[in-house]
Amino acid sequence: MKKASTELELTGSNRKTLSKYLRKYWQYYLLMFIPLVYYIIFRYLPMAGNIIAFRRYRAGGNIFGAEWSGLKYFKQFVTDQTFWRAFKNTLVLNVSYLLVRFPLTLIFALLLNEIQNLKWKKFVQTVSYLPHFISMVIVTGMIRELVSMTGPINTFIQKIGGQPISFISQAEWFTPIFVLSGVWQALGWGTILYLAAMAGINPSLYEAAEVDGANHFQRVWHVTIPCILPTITTLLILDIGGLIGSGASFEKVYLLYNPMVYETADIISTFVYRIGLNSGNYSYATAVGLFEAVLNLCLLTAANRISKKVTGSGLW
Repeated sequence: MKKASTELELTGSNRKTLSKYLRKYWQYYLLMFIPLVYYIIFRYLPMAGNIIAFRRYRAGGNIFGAEWSGLKYFKQFVTDQTFWRAFKNTLVLNVSYLLVRFPLTLIFALLLNEIQNLKWKKFVQTVSYLPHFISMVIVTGMIRELVSMTGPINTFIQKIGGQPISFISQAEWFTPIFVLSGVWQALGWGTILYLAAMAGINPSLYEAAEVDGANHFQRVWHVTIPCILPTITTLLILDIGGLIGSGASFEKVYLLYNPMVYETADIISTFVYRIGLNSGNYSYATAVGLFEAVLNLCLLTAANRISKKVTGSGLW
């Protein structure tokens, strides 16, 4: 009885403390409540719609499908060569982009951190951040103008004696265009977390390394990089977890590609868009999307476990 009464007293005390904090910091809780509601409404509730991957859905009918179809749509896309082409293109584009962008972002952040002139450093940061805030529609419009038959790149090629290239209609050029434009747009923005991690490094570590005779490069290699390794690991895990996903690249691919470059440009998201919204095969498109999400979750989990074994740090 004494133990039960003590637990009741603690519960009442916790409730009073919680209500006290809610009254005192209600503005912060309100700020937290808004994104929480957003994620519940637009991220978690729509997950119920995944049931139509296992049911036959027709527009205008029951939102959860008319009849049970089991794994029919999963078996259908497994034998669909168009899906596997989109799957391969998604991997090629995302892996190529990761292999180029990830090391360049880290190197650029290290170089920015070494700039001593504060005004020049802020100028470089501002210039490198700006492309991130440009609308994807404008970015793809700029890309189309640059690589058009009468654009500056083809004009330069003609001036040096070459023949103009139809970049936008040749499949082999889509991956370089996608990767290079992505690096230009994301390079500066991707340095923010690295620079924040570097700002928290204890200056005495650099001083001790300098006393020990370490040169500039050695201080970066043996002090800076080990100190920001958890940040590097976290960002790499997140990137690996999205290798199969194509949500972030859907807009650019959709605005740049055309039937002539489907061979290298058609990705899972554009495939789902065509099958689902254009063709009205919603159950099939949902099955493909669900497969993509599960595969991304497996990649994320595997990358996290490997990271914890190799570096000792991970997302969880």
